[in-house]
Order: sequence, then C-alpha cells, then structure tokens
Amino acid sequence: MSAVSITTVRSADAINPDDWVHLSPPGHPFLNADFFTTLERHEAAGPRCGWHAHHQVAKTAEGALIGIMPSYIKMNSHGDFLRDWSWAAAYEQLGKPYFPKLISGLPHTPASGPRFLVNTEYCADDIRQQLIARAKELVTEQQLSSWHVALPADEEIDALRANGLLVSHDVQFQWRNRGYGDFDGYLAAFPSEKRRKVRAERRKVAESGISIEVRHGNEIAPDEWPALYQLYAMTFDKYGNYAAFSAACFSELAHKLGRRIVVFIASNQNGPVAISLCFRSDKTLYGRYWGTNGNYHSLHFELCFYQGIAYCLREGLKTFEPGAGGEHKVSRGFEPTIVRSCHWIEDARMRQLIGQHLERQWPAIVHYAAEAATHLPFRTVIAG
Repeated sequence: MSAVSITTVRSADAINPDDWVHLSPPGHPFLNADFFTTLERHEAAGPRCGWHAHHQVAKTAEGALIGIMPSYIKMNSHGDFLRDWSWAAAYEQLGKPYFPKLISGLPHTPASGPRFLVNTEYCADDIRQQLIARAKELVTEQQLSSWHVALPADEEIDALRANGLLVSHDVQFQWRNRGYGDFDGYLAAFPSEKRRKVRAERRKVAESGISIEVRHGNEIAPDEWPALYQLYAMTFDKYGNYAAFSAACFSELAHKLGRRIVVFIASNQNGPVAISLCFRSDKTLYGRYWGTNGNYHSLHFELCFYQGIAYCLREGLKTFEPGAGGEHKVSRGFEPTIVRSCHWIEDARMRQLIGQHLERQWPAIVHYAAEAATHLPFRTVIAG
C-alpha cells in the first residue's frame, strides 16, 4: 500500500458524503454522515456541549480517502458513557488536568460498534494501526490527558490493547431475539407468575385510555417535533440532566435517517403524553430517549421495553439495546452483557494506577453480570 497521511478534520460535513457511504456499515443509524453532521450542526455534538470535532482521516498519496476515525476533543465527560468521573477526580486531587481529553466514539450514544471506518480494499489492519498511532501523537501534541475509544467493536480491541491502551468493562442489559415468533411466544418462555406480571403491566396501560402508535422518522411531520421534544426535555430537566438535542435536531435526524428512527408515541385525548425514541439498523433496535409529562402506571415499561420487543419480533431484528444502566430491565428479559472501552493514558504513572484499578474492578464486574443473570425471568437458563 502506498504511503498514508492522517489529517484532522474539524467537522463531519467536511468529509465527502460519498466517502462516508463507502466506509460506513450499510444501514447503520449512527455511523454515517447524517448522524454526525446533524448533531454537530445543532450543537448536540458541538462546543456548547463540550464536543470539539477532531475527526481523523486517512488518505493515500493519490488522495483517496481510505479511513475515518470519528473523534472529538472533550471538555467534560457528559454524553460519552466512559464512566471516568473518578479518574477526573483523581487527576484533580493530584493537581493534574484531566480535561481536555480525546474520545473516538458516538456522541450521546452508548452503542458498541466499529470506531475505525476503513476501506477493506486496502490493508485494513495497517490503516487502523496508523490511525491509532496518530491519535496517540495527537494527545502529546495537544497536551491532552488521554485518548478513549468508547465501546469499540470486539475485533478492534486486540489492536488497541497491543498499542498500550487499557481496557475497561461495563455491563449493559440487552434483549436478544431467540426465535420467539411474537410477543406471546416471548412470554411463553417466562414462568407463569412472571408472565402474569408483564400482562398486568400491559393491561394497566391498555385500560388507562392511552393509545400507542409506532412511527418511523419519515412518518413524523416537522411541525410535530416541538411537542414531542417537550416531553423529552421536561423529563431530562426533572432529573437534573441537560437535554442536548433540540426539536430542530430531532426533526432533521428524522428527515435524514427516515426508517432508521423509530418513535413509540403514547397519547390520550389531549395529545401525546410520552415518547420513546429509538434508532435501528437492519439487526438492532437502539433505545435512546424517554420523555413524559406525568406519571402513568407502567407506561415506561410499555413504551421503552415491551413495545420495542414487539417491534423487534415483527421486524425480525436480532437485538434490542435499550441504553446504559437499568437493573429493572433484567426482570423483563434484558440480559446482562459485558461491553468494553479502551483508554490511552498519556502520563505513565497515571496509566499504571488506572490499569491497576481496572484489573481489580474486572472480577467484580464479572460477578455482577453473573449475579444479575440469575434474576432473568426465563424458565430455562439462557446460554450465550
């Protein structure tokens, strides 16, 4: 392969859309130009929220773009799902700055997947290696504390570890379609008392006068988004979180991504009262945002879990990832799943200390996942 140069691009829309299409997984809702450019344009992934685009782009000597590593210099840890708040605190106690840091990943999105978009017509391993080397150089040049690869694909972990990156582990709760057929078939895998509980929760919603519809992004008019956005924003505000997305951002994403956005909308006689906003690929449904204007018995479970499971069964999707955290998902059939992120810590002493911390943490995470699995509702043990 001819010589490769790595350059920094300060916005996703500075990369030719055709190159995004050529390098991104087909049908992926996040790894595409539309997702990154829309979030950056509306400041959900912009300086206002502490995200400064530093996408790494690999080109041949002839100018062919053969690799993209979407990356940001971050001024905080909001929306990156690295769970590194204690690391930042440790740096502060030692009089060292933790921010800014470099992160390669998806803004506001705890979904595992490729972080190196490379042209497989060339030597993908070589391109990936050069992108890794350039990221480490960037940390030194920009005087950053660290570089983090958030939730990379499993096949990328070994290359990152071989380059000195530490590996951290976390637990998410994910649903898997094991050939249940339909929702009744899914519940048939539950013992009777747990099956009755789910049906009782769904019946509460059905009898409350609330109706539920499922609509894709291309089926929602732009003038509907302000009302739907308010449900999301007021829920974030209620729990002291910052609503990074705007109504205009959601509307543009829906227009551009079309069927790759799925919105479950609950309404009563006065209009929408709750939403669950999801994204989808050809295989996976990703739950992202819940919002409501009140307290409605069991509606969160119905809209965020049961409707999503039923959708996956109808559409033939294999996996439903409803987002980070939430042990209450286990009793509804979401299986504990260990996910990983990788970290280059520039300071050698801090790298050693954090590495020791991660080594001690690993057995506890394995134990936690195994213990959580004992609370799954299925009549037989789920394997793998």
